[in-house]
Amino acid sequence: MISALWTAATGMKAQQTNIDVISNNLANVNTTGFKKSRVNFQDLMYQRVREAGTLNAQGAQVPLGIEIGHGARVSATQKIFTTGDLQNTGNALDIVIEGDGFLQVLLPDGTMAYTRDGSLKMDSTGRIVTSDGYPIQPEIFIPQDTIEISITTDGTVSVLRGGNAMPEQVGQIQLARFSNPAGLNSLGRNLFGATVASGEPMINNPGAEGYGTIIQNFLEMSNVHVVEEMVNMIAAQRAYEINSKAIQAADEMLGTASQLRR
Repeated sequence: MISALWTAATGMKAQQTNIDVISNNLANVNTTGFKKSRVNFQDLMYQRVREAGTLNAQGAQVPLGIEIGHGARVSATQKIFTTGDLQNTGNALDIVIEGDGFLQVLLPDGTMAYTRDGSLKMDSTGRIVTSDGYPIQPEIFIPQDTIEISITTDGTVSVLRGGNAMPEQVGQIQLARFSNPAGLNSLGRNLFGATVASGEPMINNPGAEGYGTIIQNFLEMSNVHVVEEMVNMIAAQRAYEINSKAIQAADEMLGTASQLRR
């Protein structure tokens, strides 16, 4: 009965983490390019009272053993990289990666980060940057006398300048892919960092084999579905409640046992 207290406590702790992850998903339901997370659980060690296949007193083989589990724990939180809904903005610097791939972003410390957030901007020099002012890589500069910006599906950036009849190419957007994108670190600000688990980034132009294409004037919204997350929250809340009932039942059984008299 004492072990039941700790076993149920592990279940409550695991469901508390589950609620934390679900809450973060719901908080980012309107975050551009956000990818929802899912909690993975695994059972803990077992107390083996009797091995399956042992012989009983009559010499017969017992087909089943006796194992008592000791609860559950969170084994991982997994990012789900399904594509979110597309929203038409009409902004020339808003882009969507339709398919696999990430934009490359240079951080102030010189390291590279990766994002699916295509809400790009221009800084005072005409350089294309993220909403936080981090330049995408390779760097692309828009001339000051530009009157129209065009981004094709293969990532070619062209501009039409005042006084010119023909557009000119000013840059090329490149995408990074990973063999295991779920292994990326979440850095916040819609950015991801490469890890040993994610593998090294593979760089190529949009539209290459295995790489997504670029859609201009659109943004990829969060892939969080509110109804699905609310159902997950209800299930996690009930699981938490049931584990608390198990603790209460074990406590009552201990109380009953402690009141026994000879």
